[in-house]
Amino acid sequence: IMPLSGTNQTCTSAASSSILAITALAFVGGAAAASAMRSSSLFKYKPDRIWKFRPQRGTWGAVNRPTAGPRSTTTLPRGQHNIQLYSLGTPNGMKVTCLLEELCLQYGIEYDAWRIGIGGKELQQFSTGFVEANPNSKIPALLLYQNGQDVEEPTRIFESAAIMMYLCEIYDTDGIFLPPVGDPKRAECLSWLFWVQGSAPFLGGGFGHFYHYAPIKIKYAIDRYSMETKRQLDVLERHLSGYVDSQLGEKQSTYSGGPYLCGDHPTVADMSCYPWYGRLVQGELYGSSSEFLRTREEYPNVLEWAERMEARKGVKRGCMVNRSTGDKILRERHSSADFDGLE
Repeated sequence: IMPLSGTNQTCTSAASSSILAITALAFVGGAAAASAMRSSSLFKYKPDRIWKFRPQRGTWGAVNRPTAGPRSTTTLPRGQHNIQLYSLGTPNGMKVTCLLEELCLQYGIEYDAWRIGIGGKELQQFSTGFVEANPNSKIPALLLYQNGQDVEEPTRIFESAAIMMYLCEIYDTDGIFLPPVGDPKRAECLSWLFWVQGSAPFLGGGFGHFYHYAPIKIKYAIDRYSMETKRQLDVLERHLSGYVDSQLGEKQSTYSGGPYLCGDHPTVADMSCYPWYGRLVQGELYGSSSEFLRTREEYPNVLEWAERMEARKGVKRGCMVNRSTGDKILRERHSSADFDGLE
Protein backbone atom coordinates (compact mmCIF):
# COMPACT_ATOMS: atom_id res chain seq x y z
CA ILE A 1 0.00 0.00 0.00
CA MET A 2 1.41 3.37 -0.99
CA PRO A 3 1.82 5.88 1.85
CA LEU A 4 -0.86 8.54 1.98
CA SER A 5 0.26 12.09 1.26
CA GLY A 6 0.77 13.95 4.50
CA THR A 7 0.97 10.82 6.68
CA ASN A 8 3.84 9.00 8.29
CA GLN A 9 4.82 5.37 7.93
CA THR A 10 3.21 4.45 11.25
CA CYS A 11 -0.18 5.59 10.01
CA THR A 12 0.28 3.65 6.76
CA SER A 13 1.28 0.51 8.63
CA ALA A 14 -1.72 0.88 10.90
CA ALA A 15 -4.04 1.18 7.93
CA SER A 16 -2.44 -1.90 6.38
CA SER A 17 -2.91 -3.82 9.62
CA SER A 18 -6.57 -2.86 9.80
CA ILE A 19 -7.15 -4.06 6.25
CA LEU A 20 -5.38 -7.36 6.97
CA ALA A 21 -7.50 -7.81 10.06
CA ILE A 22 -10.75 -7.25 8.16
CA THR A 23 -9.62 -9.75 5.52
CA ALA A 24 -8.72 -12.29 8.19
CA LEU A 25 -12.18 -12.07 9.71
CA ALA A 26 -13.65 -13.18 6.39
CA PHE A 27 -11.72 -16.47 6.58
CA VAL A 28 -11.72 -17.20 10.31
CA GLY A 29 -14.89 -15.68 11.71
CA GLY A 30 -16.41 -16.20 15.14
CA ALA A 31 -16.04 -14.53 18.50
CA ALA A 32 -12.86 -16.44 19.30
CA ALA A 33 -11.13 -15.25 16.16
CA ALA A 34 -12.20 -11.66 16.76
CA SER A 35 -10.97 -11.83 20.34
CA ALA A 36 -7.63 -13.27 19.24
CA MET A 37 -7.09 -10.58 16.65
CA ARG A 38 -8.00 -7.80 19.07
CA SER A 39 -5.07 -8.88 21.19
CA SER A 40 -2.74 -9.30 18.21
CA SER A 41 -0.55 -6.78 16.41
CA LEU A 42 -3.15 -6.54 13.62
CA PHE A 43 -5.27 -4.20 15.72
CA LYS A 44 -2.72 -1.54 16.63
CA TYR A 45 -4.60 1.27 14.90
CA LYS A 46 -6.76 3.49 17.07
CA PRO A 47 -8.46 6.71 15.95
CA ASP A 48 -6.76 9.85 17.17
CA ARG A 49 -8.47 11.62 20.04
CA ILE A 50 -9.06 14.51 17.62
CA TRP A 51 -9.46 13.76 13.92
CA LYS A 52 -6.89 15.36 11.61
CA PHE A 53 -7.29 15.95 7.90
CA ARG A 54 -4.91 14.01 5.65
CA PRO A 55 -5.22 14.19 1.86
CA GLN A 56 -6.64 11.00 0.35
CA ARG A 57 -5.64 8.96 -2.65
CA GLY A 58 -7.80 7.32 -5.29
CA THR A 59 -10.04 8.52 -8.10
CA TRP A 60 -11.97 10.98 -5.97
CA GLY A 61 -9.64 11.34 -3.02
CA ALA A 62 -8.20 14.70 -4.03
CA VAL A 63 -11.70 16.18 -4.28
CA ASN A 64 -12.47 15.68 -0.62
CA ARG A 65 -11.78 18.23 2.09
CA PRO A 66 -13.41 18.78 5.49
CA THR A 67 -14.41 22.33 4.56
CA ALA A 68 -16.99 23.87 2.22
CA GLY A 69 -16.85 27.02 0.11
CA PRO A 70 -15.19 28.07 -3.15
CA ARG A 71 -11.67 27.17 -4.22
CA SER A 72 -11.59 29.22 -7.43
CA THR A 73 -13.11 32.42 -8.80
CA THR A 74 -15.27 31.77 -11.85
CA THR A 75 -18.75 32.93 -12.80
CA LEU A 76 -21.31 30.57 -14.29
CA PRO A 77 -22.18 30.86 -17.98
CA ARG A 78 -25.69 31.91 -18.93
CA GLY A 79 -27.73 30.99 -22.01
CA GLN A 80 -30.88 32.35 -23.59
CA HIS A 81 -33.51 30.32 -21.73
CA ASN A 82 -35.10 30.97 -18.35
CA ILE A 83 -33.91 27.59 -17.06
CA GLN A 84 -30.15 27.34 -16.58
CA LEU A 85 -28.92 23.93 -15.42
CA TYR A 86 -25.37 23.30 -14.19
CA SER A 87 -24.76 19.58 -14.03
CA LEU A 88 -22.94 16.47 -15.20
CA GLY A 89 -24.19 13.24 -16.79
CA THR A 90 -24.01 11.17 -13.61
CA PRO A 91 -27.08 9.45 -12.13
CA ASN A 92 -27.94 12.52 -10.05
CA GLY A 93 -27.55 14.78 -13.06
CA MET A 94 -29.60 12.47 -15.29
CA LYS A 95 -32.55 12.64 -12.91
CA VAL A 96 -33.12 16.30 -13.75
CA THR A 97 -32.26 16.16 -17.45
CA CYS A 98 -34.64 13.22 -17.97
CA LEU A 99 -37.44 15.29 -16.42
CA LEU A 100 -36.51 18.41 -18.40
CA GLU A 101 -36.56 16.48 -21.67
CA GLU A 102 -39.94 14.97 -20.78
CA LEU A 103 -41.23 18.49 -20.00
CA CYS A 104 -39.78 19.71 -23.29
CA LEU A 105 -41.60 17.00 -25.25
CA GLN A 106 -44.85 17.50 -23.35
CA TYR A 107 -44.98 21.30 -23.01
CA GLY A 108 -42.23 22.69 -25.25
CA ILE A 109 -40.10 23.84 -22.29
CA GLU A 110 -36.52 24.65 -23.33
CA TYR A 111 -33.44 25.00 -21.18
CA ASP A 112 -29.67 25.44 -21.23
CA ALA A 113 -27.55 22.71 -19.63
CA TRP A 114 -23.92 23.49 -18.85
CA ARG A 115 -21.44 20.73 -18.05
CA ILE A 116 -19.75 21.01 -14.65
CA GLY A 117 -16.54 18.98 -14.39
CA ILE A 118 -16.24 17.62 -10.85
CA GLY A 119 -13.04 15.55 -10.92
CA GLY A 120 -9.37 15.72 -11.82
CA LYS A 121 -8.14 19.27 -12.31
CA GLU A 122 -11.54 20.74 -13.18
CA LEU A 123 -13.34 20.88 -9.83
CA GLN A 124 -15.83 23.41 -11.24
CA GLN A 125 -18.24 22.63 -8.42
CA PHE A 126 -15.94 24.64 -6.17
CA SER A 127 -16.02 27.83 -8.26
CA THR A 128 -17.54 30.96 -6.74
CA GLY A 129 -20.34 30.92 -9.28
CA PHE A 130 -21.35 27.33 -8.59
CA VAL A 131 -21.09 27.71 -4.83
CA GLU A 132 -23.50 30.64 -5.07
CA ALA A 133 -25.93 28.32 -6.88
CA ASN A 134 -25.34 25.41 -4.50
CA PRO A 135 -23.42 26.00 -1.25
CA ASN A 136 -23.02 22.22 -0.96
CA SER A 137 -20.91 22.07 -4.18
CA LYS A 138 -22.77 19.07 -5.61
CA ILE A 139 -24.37 18.74 -9.02
CA PRO A 140 -27.02 19.42 -10.16
CA ALA A 141 -27.83 23.07 -9.48
CA LEU A 142 -30.39 25.17 -11.31
CA LEU A 143 -30.98 28.91 -11.72
CA LEU A 144 -34.44 29.98 -12.83
CA TYR A 145 -34.93 33.39 -14.45
CA GLN A 146 -38.71 33.46 -14.34
CA ASN A 147 -39.20 36.96 -15.74
CA GLY A 148 -36.68 36.95 -18.54
CA GLN A 149 -33.04 37.77 -19.03
CA ASP A 150 -33.11 41.15 -17.28
CA VAL A 151 -33.62 39.65 -13.83
CA GLU A 152 -30.36 39.83 -11.90
CA GLU A 153 -31.37 37.64 -8.97
CA PRO A 154 -32.63 34.28 -10.23
CA THR A 155 -34.23 31.64 -8.04
CA ARG A 156 -31.66 29.02 -7.12
CA ILE A 157 -32.64 25.40 -6.53
CA PHE A 158 -30.25 22.65 -5.50
CA GLU A 159 -30.68 18.98 -4.57
CA SER A 160 -32.11 16.88 -7.40
CA ALA A 161 -35.46 16.07 -5.77
CA ALA A 162 -36.05 19.72 -4.89
CA ILE A 163 -35.27 20.72 -8.49
CA MET A 164 -37.64 18.10 -9.88
CA MET A 165 -40.51 19.08 -7.61
CA TYR A 166 -40.00 22.79 -8.25
CA LEU A 167 -39.94 22.34 -12.02
CA CYS A 168 -43.11 20.27 -11.95
CA GLU A 169 -44.92 22.76 -9.74
CA ILE A 170 -44.21 25.48 -12.31
CA TYR A 171 -44.28 23.72 -15.67
CA ASP A 172 -46.19 20.42 -15.27
CA THR A 173 -49.56 22.14 -15.40
CA ASP A 174 -51.43 18.91 -16.19
CA GLY A 175 -49.95 17.02 -13.23
CA ILE A 176 -48.53 14.31 -15.48
CA PHE A 177 -45.16 13.84 -13.80
CA LEU A 178 -46.05 15.04 -10.28
CA PRO A 179 -49.67 14.35 -9.29
CA PRO A 180 -51.45 17.42 -7.88
CA VAL A 181 -52.04 18.10 -4.20
CA GLY A 182 -55.00 16.03 -3.01
CA ASP A 183 -54.40 13.18 -5.44
CA PRO A 184 -53.58 10.00 -3.44
CA LYS A 185 -51.01 9.10 -6.09
CA ARG A 186 -49.00 12.18 -5.08
CA ALA A 187 -48.19 10.61 -1.71
CA GLU A 188 -47.01 7.43 -3.43
CA CYS A 189 -44.95 9.43 -5.92
CA LEU A 190 -43.26 11.54 -3.24
CA SER A 191 -42.60 8.46 -1.12
CA TRP A 192 -40.67 6.77 -3.92
CA LEU A 193 -38.95 10.02 -4.91
CA PHE A 194 -37.55 10.40 -1.42
CA TRP A 195 -36.89 6.67 -1.09
CA VAL A 196 -34.35 7.18 -3.87
CA GLN A 197 -32.90 10.22 -2.10
CA GLY A 198 -32.35 8.21 1.06
CA SER A 199 -31.30 4.93 -0.56
CA ALA A 200 -29.06 5.86 -3.49
CA PRO A 201 -26.15 7.09 -1.32
CA PHE A 202 -25.72 3.49 -0.13
CA LEU A 203 -25.59 2.37 -3.76
CA GLY A 204 -23.29 5.12 -5.06
CA GLY A 205 -21.23 6.33 -2.12
CA GLY A 206 -21.24 2.89 -0.53
CA PHE A 207 -21.25 0.04 -3.04
CA GLY A 208 -20.07 2.00 -6.08
CA HIS A 209 -17.20 3.61 -4.22
CA PHE A 210 -15.80 0.53 -2.48
CA TYR A 211 -16.43 -1.90 -5.35
CA HIS A 212 -15.30 0.29 -8.25
CA TYR A 213 -13.44 3.44 -7.21
CA ALA A 214 -11.63 2.83 -3.92
CA PRO A 215 -7.84 2.47 -4.29
CA ILE A 216 -7.96 -0.61 -2.04
CA LYS A 217 -10.61 -3.37 -1.97
CA ILE A 218 -11.99 -3.94 1.53
CA LYS A 219 -14.08 -7.10 1.77
CA TYR A 220 -16.09 -5.94 4.75
CA ALA A 221 -17.10 -2.69 3.01
CA ILE A 222 -17.93 -4.37 -0.30
CA ASP A 223 -19.96 -7.09 1.43
CA ARG A 224 -21.82 -4.57 3.57
CA TYR A 225 -22.86 -2.33 0.69
CA SER A 226 -23.48 -5.20 -1.74
CA MET A 227 -25.95 -6.62 0.74
CA GLU A 228 -27.71 -3.29 1.15
CA THR A 229 -27.81 -2.66 -2.60
CA LYS A 230 -29.34 -6.07 -3.21
CA ARG A 231 -31.88 -5.44 -0.45
CA GLN A 232 -32.88 -2.18 -2.15
CA LEU A 233 -33.18 -3.93 -5.50
CA ASP A 234 -35.42 -6.50 -3.83
CA VAL A 235 -37.63 -3.69 -2.52
CA LEU A 236 -38.09 -2.52 -6.11
CA GLU A 237 -38.49 -6.07 -7.44
CA ARG A 238 -41.30 -6.86 -5.00
CA HIS A 239 -43.02 -3.52 -5.61
CA LEU A 240 -42.90 -3.81 -9.40
CA SER A 241 -44.04 -7.44 -9.28
CA GLY A 242 -47.10 -6.40 -7.27
CA TYR A 243 -46.49 -8.89 -4.48
CA VAL A 244 -44.94 -8.67 -1.03
CA ASP A 245 -44.27 -12.40 -1.34
CA SER A 246 -44.90 -13.95 -4.76
CA GLN A 247 -44.95 -17.48 -3.33
CA LEU A 248 -47.67 -16.63 -0.83
CA GLY A 249 -49.50 -14.43 -3.31
CA GLU A 250 -49.70 -11.47 -0.90
CA LYS A 251 -50.62 -8.35 -2.86
CA GLN A 252 -49.00 -5.00 -2.20
CA SER A 253 -50.52 -1.52 -2.44
CA THR A 254 -52.84 -0.11 -5.10
CA TYR A 255 -49.88 1.37 -6.97
CA SER A 256 -47.65 -1.70 -7.00
CA GLY A 257 -47.34 -4.09 -9.90
CA GLY A 258 -46.01 -1.62 -12.47
CA PRO A 259 -45.58 -0.90 -15.22
CA TYR A 260 -44.11 2.15 -13.44
CA LEU A 261 -43.43 2.91 -9.78
CA CYS A 262 -46.75 4.66 -9.24
CA GLY A 263 -48.94 2.83 -11.74
CA ASP A 264 -49.66 3.30 -15.42
CA HIS A 265 -47.58 6.42 -16.16
CA PRO A 266 -44.00 7.44 -15.29
CA THR A 267 -43.55 10.19 -12.74
CA VAL A 268 -40.62 12.03 -11.18
CA ALA A 269 -40.21 8.94 -8.99
CA ASP A 270 -39.30 6.84 -12.03
CA MET A 271 -37.03 9.53 -13.48
CA SER A 272 -35.22 9.79 -10.17
CA CYS A 273 -34.92 6.03 -9.74
CA TYR A 274 -33.98 4.94 -13.26
CA PRO A 275 -30.50 6.57 -13.53
CA TRP A 276 -29.44 4.74 -10.39
CA TYR A 277 -31.25 1.43 -10.16
CA GLY A 278 -32.36 1.01 -13.77
CA ARG A 279 -28.92 1.61 -15.19
CA LEU A 280 -27.42 -0.61 -12.49
CA VAL A 281 -29.49 -3.65 -13.48
CA GLN A 282 -28.76 -2.91 -17.16
CA GLY A 283 -25.03 -3.07 -16.51
CA GLU A 284 -24.33 0.63 -17.07
CA LEU A 285 -22.80 1.43 -13.67
CA TYR A 286 -19.58 0.47 -11.92
CA GLY A 287 -17.84 -1.87 -14.33
CA SER A 288 -18.88 -5.49 -13.91
CA SER A 289 -21.20 -4.76 -10.98
CA SER A 290 -24.27 -6.16 -12.77
CA GLU A 291 -22.62 -9.56 -13.03
CA PHE A 292 -21.26 -9.30 -9.50
CA LEU A 293 -24.74 -8.59 -8.08
CA ARG A 294 -26.58 -10.88 -10.55
CA THR A 295 -29.00 -8.09 -11.36
CA ARG A 296 -30.37 -9.53 -14.60
CA GLU A 297 -30.99 -12.96 -13.13
CA GLU A 298 -32.47 -11.96 -9.78
CA TYR A 299 -34.48 -8.80 -10.54
CA PRO A 300 -36.47 -9.44 -13.74
CA ASN A 301 -39.24 -6.96 -12.94
CA VAL A 302 -36.74 -4.19 -12.25
CA LEU A 303 -35.00 -4.99 -15.53
CA GLU A 304 -38.29 -4.85 -17.48
CA TRP A 305 -39.12 -1.51 -15.86
CA ALA A 306 -35.63 -0.20 -16.69
CA GLU A 307 -35.97 -1.19 -20.34
CA ARG A 308 -39.40 0.43 -20.44
CA MET A 309 -37.94 3.66 -19.08
CA GLU A 310 -34.94 3.58 -21.41
CA ALA A 311 -37.26 3.31 -24.42
CA ARG A 312 -38.83 6.70 -23.69
CA LYS A 313 -37.59 9.48 -25.92
CA GLY A 314 -37.28 11.97 -23.08
CA VAL A 315 -35.26 9.54 -20.96
CA LYS A 316 -33.00 8.66 -23.89
CA ARG A 317 -32.29 12.35 -24.43
CA GLY A 318 -31.88 13.11 -20.75
CA CYS A 319 -29.21 10.43 -20.42
CA MET A 320 -27.15 12.06 -23.20
CA VAL A 321 -26.99 15.54 -21.67
CA ASN A 322 -23.78 16.76 -20.00
CA ARG A 323 -22.06 13.42 -20.62
CA SER A 324 -18.30 13.30 -21.15
CA THR A 325 -18.02 9.78 -22.56
CA GLY A 326 -20.15 7.45 -24.62
CA ASP A 327 -21.38 7.00 -28.17
CA LYS A 328 -24.20 9.55 -28.05
CA ILE A 329 -23.48 12.51 -25.82
CA LEU A 330 -24.16 16.23 -25.51
CA ARG A 331 -21.57 17.98 -23.38
CA GLU A 332 -23.82 21.05 -23.43
CA ARG A 333 -27.47 21.33 -24.36
CA HIS A 334 -29.13 24.58 -25.51
CA SER A 335 -31.99 23.43 -27.75
CA SER A 336 -33.96 20.31 -28.59
CA ALA A 337 -32.42 20.67 -32.06
CA ASP A 338 -29.08 19.69 -30.48
CA PHE A 339 -30.24 16.06 -30.61
CA ASP A 340 -30.49 16.09 -34.40
CA GLY A 341 -28.23 13.36 -35.74
CA LEU A 342 -27.90 11.66 -32.33
CA GLU A 343 -31.19 9.74 -32.35
